Formats: sequence, structure tokens, C-alpha cells
Amino acid sequence: MRILALPLALVLATPLAADEPLTPDEFSRHVAGRTLTYMLDGVPYGIERYMDDRRVIWSFLDGQCAMGRWYGEGSFICFAYDTDPDDPQCWEMYREDGRLRTVYRTEPDRSLLYEAREGDEDLICENFGT
Repeated sequence: MRILALPLALVLATPLAADEPLTPDEFSRHVAGRTLTYMLDGVPYGIERYMDDRRVIWSFLDGQCAMGRWYGEGSFICFAYDTDPDDPQCWEMYREDGRLRTVYRTEPDRSLLYEAREGDEDLICENFGT
């Protein structure tokens, strides 16, 4: 199962040239200690908790979670999850009105734009016993 870790709702045109992706340091400052819910077409799609040392926990809001880490690769922020560590999911991250707007870049034909908001859903991980 592929984890498409950072999806959310806004299907827009390609970012303007002046719209620069966040650097890994900027991304880290934005997400540190937060839990963000990602939306697709206005509907909650998944939730991710950002912890120390670039560690994350992702869930599709189905009670199953995946541990992972994020890292910078060029202009991308990539996520490698324990469920498939050899298949990282890479995104370009943009700050827009205080939120993240993300562009999936792992597969060029799937380069939809997404937006994130502060999570208000619980991060439930039945497979972790929580």
C-alpha cells in the first residue's frame, strides 16, 4: 500500500515562479511539535504528527498508523515510512496563508496540489495499541 502522506484539498495551477518551496529548515519550523490534518476536496484524508528528529506518524484516519522520517532532497521534502522504507513519498511544500500547500512530486502525473490545516481529529493508532 502506498502512503501518500500529505494530501489535502486545493486543485490549482502550478505555483507561480516567485512562489518558492519551503526549505527543510523552514518546513521543520512550520511543523515542529504539531499534528496536521490533510484534506482532499474539503474532506479529511489523513493526519500526521511531527516529532523530534524529523520523526512522523501518519494515518489515513482509519486507525492504522505508520512511523516514518522526513528529509530534504533538493526542493522536495520526502517521507520514508516503516511500511515501505524503500519507496519515499516526495512533496514540494509551500506556505500559503499560514498553512501548508503541498505538491506531490514522486509521480509527475500525480502532481495535485494539497493544503494542510491544524489537526482537530485524534491520531488513533490501533496497530500501536493506542
